[in-house]
Amino acid sequence: MEPPKSRAPNIRDVARLAGVSYQTVSRVLNDAPSIRPSTRARVLEMIEKTGYRPNQAARALVTSKSRTIGVLMAQTANYGPTTSLHGIEDAARDAGYFVTTMTLHKPDVESIKAGLEHLTGQAIEGLVVIAPQVRVFDAFRKLDLSIPIVTLDSTAGHGPRSLSVDQIAGAKLATRHLIDLGHTEIVHLAGPQDWIEAEARMTGFLEAVGEADLRTHPPFLGDWTADFGYRAGWELTRFRDFTAVFAGNDQMALGLIHAFRAGGLDVPGDVSVVGFDDIPEARHFWPPLTTVHQNFAELGRRSVALLLGEVGGDGGTEQEQILPELRVRESTAPPRAQR
Repeated sequence: MEPPKSRAPNIRDVARLAGVSYQTVSRVLNDAPSIRPSTRARVLEMIEKTGYRPNQAARALVTSKSRTIGVLMAQTANYGPTTSLHGIEDAARDAGYFVTTMTLHKPDVESIKAGLEHLTGQAIEGLVVIAPQVRVFDAFRKLDLSIPIVTLDSTAGHGPRSLSVDQIAGAKLATRHLIDLGHTEIVHLAGPQDWIEAEARMTGFLEAVGEADLRTHPPFLGDWTADFGYRAGWELTRFRDFTAVFAGNDQMALGLIHAFRAGGLDVPGDVSVVGFDDIPEARHFWPPLTTVHQNFAELGRRSVALLLGEVGGDGGTEQEQILPELRVRESTAPPRAQR
C-alpha cells in the first residue's frame, strides 16, 4: 500500500513496500556490507518509487556522520566566490555530501564565531572558507577549530590546506600583454588594500613593469565597482600620460571604458584596457574586454576533494595553484604612435 499523499514517505513505508524491516532499510542507506544484493536493489527501488529522503539529523545520530560540508563566505556579491560556491555544491553532491552556507556580513572575529557556531550546530564534518580579505585570516588564527578546513585565499599563502588561482601570474599575463603590444606607460587600477587578491594583482603588475624597466605610475586604489572605475576614468582623462590601463577586475574596467568613451577617448585607439576575472559579460562589453580568465568552478571542486581527503583521514591530496589564462579581445591594441 502506498503511503498517504498527505504526508512525506518515511523509512517504515519503504520497509513495508520492500518487505523488509526498517533496520534493513537503515543498513542499506548507510552502505552496510552485510546486505544481500537482491535486498539492496529492492530497497533502493522502493526508495526511488516513494521519493523517500532520509532525515539528515536522524542519520547523523546513528552514524555519527552528517555528510555535510560547511561553507563560510565573506561575501557573495562577486562573480568569483559565487562561481566557486557552485563548484563546491556540484562536487559535494557528486560525493554524496550536502552543503550548508553561512555568509559573513562583517568579517571580524565575533561574526566569524557566530557563523561557525551556526555551522557546527548542523554537525558539519568539514569547512571551506571563501575569504578574500586579510582580516578574515587574522580572525581565524585566533580560533581553535577541531574540524578540517580548506581555504580559498587567492594566493595559497596561508597554509598547506589553501587553494588558489595564481593571481600574481595572472597580473603578469595582463601587464606583459600590454608591454608586448608596445605600451610603455601603463596605469594600474587596483582593488581595496585589505583584499588578498588585490595585493597579489598589484604585485604581479609591479613585477612585470619592473622587469621591463618601465616607469611606474602611482596606482589608483579602488573598490571593485564599475562606479569607481568610471570616476577613475574621468580623473585619468585629465592627464593622458599613459596609453594603457590594467584594471584589477572587470567591473572597474567597465566603468573605466565608459568614462573614456564619454570623455572622447577611443578604446583601444587611444587607450588599451585589460581587466581581470573574465566575468560572463566581459565578452559583450564594447569593445569586448581583454581579461584574465580564472577557473573559479574548478577551484570549488578541488576544495571539496581536498576537504574530503581530510575528513577521511588520509591527509587530503596536495593541490597546485590553478594557472589563469589571458583572453585577448578587442579592448587592447598597439599604441597609436606605433601603428
